[in-house]
Amino acid sequence: MNNQDTIIALSTPQGAGAIGVIRLSGLDAVALCNGVFAGKDLRKQESHTLHFGLIKDGEQIVDEVVVGLFIAPKSYTKENVVEISCHGSNYIIQQIINLLISKGARAAQPGEFTLRAFINGALDLSQAEAVADLIASNSKASHDVAMQQMRGGFAEELKALRQQLIHFASMIELELDFAEEEVEFANRADLKRLVLRLMSHISNLISSFDLGNVLKNGVPVVIAGKPNVGKSTLLNALLNEERAIVSAIAGTTRDTIEDELTIGGVVFRFIDTAGIRETADVIETLGVERTLEKMKNARLIIYMADASQSLAELEEQIVGLEKLEIPYLILINKADLLSPQQRDEFAKLNPSFLVAKDKIGIDELKDILLEKVQLKNLNTNETMVTNIRHVAALRKTQESLERVLTNIDNPVTSDFLAMDIKQALHYLGEITGTVTTDDLLENIFTKFCIGK
Repeated sequence: MNNQDTIIALSTPQGAGAIGVIRLSGLDAVALCNGVFAGKDLRKQESHTLHFGLIKDGEQIVDEVVVGLFIAPKSYTKENVVEISCHGSNYIIQQIINLLISKGARAAQPGEFTLRAFINGALDLSQAEAVADLIASNSKASHDVAMQQMRGGFAEELKALRQQLIHFASMIELELDFAEEEVEFANRADLKRLVLRLMSHISNLISSFDLGNVLKNGVPVVIAGKPNVGKSTLLNALLNEERAIVSAIAGTTRDTIEDELTIGGVVFRFIDTAGIRETADVIETLGVERTLEKMKNARLIIYMADASQSLAELEEQIVGLEKLEIPYLILINKADLLSPQQRDEFAKLNPSFLVAKDKIGIDELKDILLEKVQLKNLNTNETMVTNIRHVAALRKTQESLERVLTNIDNPVTSDFLAMDIKQALHYLGEITGTVTTDDLLENIFTKFCIGK
């Protein structure tokens, strides 16, 4: 991959539409576009201007277009960038791209525009990854978290952590230059206080991943219970559509059915499962096994019961739920069929009551779901880690800092102390891209869409 090439790609989604936007980036982007543009001389125009004209292949008109100019360094990639807005015909788009490739442009690789933005210093690596998260965001919460990271919130925190460590690292390096005099430039008590403070902050960042990952990928909620208690009816009521087959015949659902719903700006992934019971039916048995597997990986379990079950039976089922050590919500469906005595008995378990077929209690259930997964008063302005790569680097940073603490309490020579501080700096640098490898960059940017 040559970073000196002028690259080109379609930046809008594939398929016919009202318009398509073709993006070029590189030293020759303006000149190449000017060579096929009939209108003003683009080479003489100011940055951040739009120009109407024709794209021509020799004497043949390809399309009427609007060309946007972003002259280096005032562009996304900090290179010359041209954006051609043309009609959204697949044929027209391909003709323009092929024409500019024939004039010297090169088809961009996935994520290459953002890679250039990183290489040219417009974004650090964590911000670049947030661009991909922003494009993939499908709820207000995931959008807000990605935007906060892309705007540099996470990067600024990491920068502050590194700067404090760099100061002590330089002091210890200075000690190595005066090893024979046995002088101490880095006060060990001050260093210990700093390391403890950094470790506490990093622990909070690591802990935030659980929530951040949920906001990014959605909250997996399993709807479980015995057959015919209304699990599929509940899924349909939540989604407000007939997503799952509902039947009075027990065991109708034999596999998991999944769909998403946004509640309070957060995506919930509801998983309707096969009813849990002993059965001789081989297929239904497989469905029950999948139910139990999904329950183990859920963030929340909605366990449903109805008027046909006794309190003692439900209490026995709850014992099994508690062994999973996953938050759960007891939901008593068909509440209109409960006798006052049954309702009082079930109330001992602090359940929620509803009538799923009539959608009675559904709005209240949505509020309860947000509370159960601790998202009722979510603050997406706080820094949250959403990337498993970042978590791994933070954990390695913690391990290096723990060794620094051990070495402070069990005095070692300055060179060992310096080595562990450098390791911590290295792992923090991996997150923002201060430290990179070709394999790391390829792994990150090849996951982007082409044109971004």
